[in-house]
Parts: sequence; C-alpha cells; structure tokens
Amino acid sequence: MRLTAAPTPSPNRGFLRRGSVVPLPALSVFAMLVLATAARGADPAVKPLAPDRHPEFKRLSPTEEVWIDAKGKRVVVGGEIAIDKGPIEYFACPHGTKEHESIVSTRSTARLVHVALLAIGLVPGKPVSFDPDYMAATGPVVRVMMRWKDEAGTVHELPAQEWIRDNRTGKPMQEDWVFAGSAFWTDPSDGKEYYQADGGDLVCLSNFPTAMLDLPIESSQSNESLLFDAFDGRVPPRGTAVEMIFSAAPPAGK
Repeated sequence: MRLTAAPTPSPNRGFLRRGSVVPLPALSVFAMLVLATAARGADPAVKPLAPDRHPEFKRLSPTEEVWIDAKGKRVVVGGEIAIDKGPIEYFACPHGTKEHESIVSTRSTARLVHVALLAIGLVPGKPVSFDPDYMAATGPVVRVMMRWKDEAGTVHELPAQEWIRDNRTGKPMQEDWVFAGSAFWTDPSDGKEYYQADGGDLVCLSNFPTAMLDLPIESSQSNESLLFDAFDGRVPPRGTAVEMIFSAAPPAGK
C-alpha cells in the first residue's frame, strides 16, 4: 500500500462519504511514525533547514519544522503568518493547503504534528460528528502558544487565542482546543491511504470531522455564520516567521 499526503478536501468534504475511514485512536504510535516517514519521503513540506534552530530538542524530520521538547513535554512547530485580518475557519493549516482562511501556515504536515503530540503523552479523542445529531469533538485539552520576533527583534509569546477575535463578543476567543485526532481515509479506487488533516485541518476554528485539533463547541463552516476573525491589529504582518508551541493544558483552576 502506498501512502501519500492527503489531497485538499473539497468544501463539502465529499470524499468522506466514500472509502473507509479509520479513527486514529485505534492506530499505534509505530503506525503513525511509518506514515510520517512515508510522507516526508514523498512530499516534503519545505527544504532542509541549516543550522537547526533548536538543537536542544529532538527534530522529527530534516525537511519539516517539528521538534519535541521531551523534558518540557512540548511540541514546537515552525510556520509563518498567512493572513492577518478577515474571517477564518482555521487557526493553522499545513503549508500549501488552506492559507486563504488560516492565520498560520505551518512548515509541517499535520500527521507529523500528530506523531509529536503522541510522543508527549497526548491520546486523541474523537472528531466532531453531525449524524444523526451534533456531537462535539472530544480529547485532551491542548494549550497553543505563539512565539515570534517583531521588527526590532524583540521576542514575544502569548496564547494563540489572543490572535482570534470572537465575533459574538468582539474580544479574544476564550475556548480551548481538544486533540480530536482526525482519521485515515482509504481511497477505494487505488488503495492509497490518507491522513485527512493533511488537507488543511490542523488547528480548526470551524468544526470538521477531519480536524486534528478542534473546538469542543458548535462552530459553523458556513461563510455567513463564521464565529471568528483574525484579530486585526494583533496578528503580526503576513509572512512573519512564527513558532507554535503545543502542550497539554493544565487542569482547570491551575
């Protein structure tokens, strides 16, 4: 069986209605590592970096910007600002997928970020379901921090929510993401297996059954009903290099 990077899904997610879907909680870490290795060989996200920005951490790929801080139980992912204003369905997407509606474009596939989250001990839950009724995504709560340098070279770090404007309140988004885990899909026409979040659904703001990280609230995909915008004036300019820092959220109240 050949493994390839996932095609960008159509807006109606039509490919979910054919072929077989395998929830990721059923897969072993070894299987994810095999899939990640295949992806790096077939479709690298970016050219190799030199020198390594984080020699103190374990880098998972010579071509993708994903590091594991084993001691701190954190995952660091490199990327850049794709859009800094306007309505959004995603907070972060893999490079070359949904940059027109995502604040961050990561220099990594979604599957390799999934592998890294497994490595720091996070176990995925279940993606959102709409049939027969809405059931929110489940999974461990994930903290997402953003780090970048401004034009003066000053390093900043803050929660990703600070860059997301909630249209219901006009204030930063309050909700946290959960590690839903997306799923594999096998194309019946050729037997190829895809990790669905590689189509763009890495860190979502609208609910998608293909999301790796999703919000555990009902959040529409409909353009006229989108809950969130990129927070104009808070998001750094387009093209700014950023790092996303993923970790398990502390228990409520801490």
